[in-house]
Amino acid sequence: MAKKVNFVPQGDRIMVEPASAEEKTSGGIIIPDSAKEKPQKGVVVAVGPGKKKDEPMTVKVGDKVLYGKYSGTEISIDGKEYLIMRQDDIFGNFD
Repeated sequence: MAKKVNFVPQGDRIMVEPASAEEKTSGGIIIPDSAKEKPQKGVVVAVGPGKKKDEPMTVKVGDKVLYGKYSGTEISIDGKEYLIMRQDDIFGNFD
């Protein structure tokens, strides 16, 4: 589970802690840092209040989500990397 952060996104934005990139292939080959793929899944660590009262946020803190490859803005808080993105940038939740 992701660590609670002292940050509240505005509007319909969420803050996601990206999953770590794969360290090696299924065949056991170690992937160098320069060739690692940017992860497209992560855990929601903060959720904004929503844009309108009749359009509530559908994700909550702790949800595992899948998002677009180039979605969000990368930020660093307390030395940890996060992504800030709109709720619409999320493709879906998974277990």
